[in-house]
Amino acid sequence: MKRLFLNVQKEFCDECSLAMRRFIGKMPGVQSIDVESGKIVISYDDSKIREEDLFKISRESIEKLGYRLVD
Repeated sequence: MKRLFLNVQKEFCDECSLAMRRFIGKMPGVQSIDVESGKIVISYDDSKIREEDLFKISRESIEKLGYRLVD
């Protein structure tokens, strides 16, 4: 199991946090998603989903909710 760490420019509201968990959490290979204080940690099985694909889909989902990733 691997983990993908993402930093977001600001903290998610409760509804956006729930939306992220619902959408990303249902992706094949995703085991869990934790959203706290502007940080997202996604635990996933890299035999079922590539990190690059997970990152791209997560970034797009975050941006659709009106947030931006930061380095």
